[in-house]
Amino acid sequence: MIRKKRRFFGKQPSVVYPNLLARQFKAEAPNQKWVIDITYLPFQNQFLYLSAIQDLYNNEVVAYHISERNDLKLVLDTLDKAKRKRNVTGSMTHSDQGFQYTSRSYNRRIEQWEQWGMVGSHSRKGNGLDNACIESFFSHLKTEKLYMDKCTSMDELHQAIGQYITFYNSERFQKKLGYLSPIEYREKIDA
Repeated sequence: MIRKKRRFFGKQPSVVYPNLLARQFKAEAPNQKWVIDITYLPFQNQFLYLSAIQDLYNNEVVAYHISERNDLKLVLDTLDKAKRKRNVTGSMTHSDQGFQYTSRSYNRRIEQWEQWGMVGSHSRKGNGLDNACIESFFSHLKTEKLYMDKCTSMDELHQAIGQYITFYNSERFQKKLGYLSPIEYREKIDA
């Protein structure tokens, strides 16, 4: 009889929040519901990783970060960028159950922000549809920009992603927003 090796993932158990989003992809106000995820970016025989946070109020990409490593630092850097730009009071941050989002460090960050009313939420295990909005954004980014513009340097890739996110937020209209861009929608409602 051959025994299978069991992988050792560390001594600390992961932290899983309840699925508070429950596929309710509409938000009544900005910064109420955020979704966060990571996608891979094929680039010259390697992968880079893009972490992004999207506000479900208007689908605006609030913050993003690119790294050569798919690690916890990538996610925490993205969260920090979002917090510097936006008021996290009363917001929910929803993610899948990837190792970054169930780690003790991620949980500590969310707990620190609980003083402003931020709460964590996780998709059900193995259910990509629970985070469909940000997966849709990643698909648009890849098909409308990255697969069409072949970047030849790291700087070009960073620039292409930044340009697309600016375009997506300020110019790309969305049917569910009354054919307005995310920023136009937010500004119209706030006016």
